Amino acid sequence: MKALTISDAETMIFALQDEIRRSQEARYDHRLHAVLLIAQGVSCSEAASLLGDAPRTVQYWVRRFEDEGFAGLADADRPGRPKKLSEHQLAEISEALRGPPRNFGLSTNIWDGKTLSTFIMQQYNVELGVRQCQRLFRQLGFRLRKPRPLIAKADPEQQAKHKKNSVT
Repeated sequence: MKALTISDAETMIFALQDEIRRSQEARYDHRLHAVLLIAQGVSCSEAASLLGDAPRTVQYWVRRFEDEGFAGLADADRPGRPKKLSEHQLAEISEALRGPPRNFGLSTNIWDGKTLSTFIMQQYNVELGVRQCQRLFRQLGFRLRKPRPLIAKADPEQQAKHKKNSVT
């Protein structure tokens, strides 16, 4: 039988390894394959070479499997970075966003990322970037609304006549 090949194999190996790392199920299956190879008599070094892992990593998986069974091969919880604001603080921020920033001693008329960042720093001594505050608007169910700009020296009557939905 003719041997099959993968075009651009070097690049595809990296892509396949990334795909395995991306999914919890794929990582679990990958570890199962390593332990299966060891159970079939393949050395840790050979199994690691075949699977693209370090021999020490395969040894670690085998030991975890021996100690904990299949559960030892499953991914542990990865909690990530803790939130900077509590649920109570988020509820207070949501309530504050329902009123104008002037109620809190801020000099602007509308809430935007920069204003919200300043408010959070003043109220809670927590530093959030402007972009994170913009995400917080969406998370709390708000939309960023900007007022229409006023044109300097414009005649309000002429503007009213020109509006698409004006009543004349």
